[in-house]
Amino acid sequence: MANKGFFKRKNFSDNPDFVIDYKDTKFLSRYISEKGKIMPSRITNVTAKTQREIARAIKRARYVALLPYVAN
Repeated sequence: MANKGFFKRKNFSDNPDFVIDYKDTKFLSRYISEKGKIMPSRITNVTAKTQREIARAIKRARYVALLPYVAN
């Protein structure tokens, strides 16, 4: 049985000044599918901590109407 290859997760800690912010809709829209769902970390290749931060920011942006809940 062949071993599955490892893949490198994106690490946002390379830039210590970078903060995931709910007002940055251009950044957050990269992590939303065409149907408006939050993409899973296995697709986006981010760490679990970063995935939680992104999901929290997307939900906040939706709440203040910066991002739509569903796609058109």
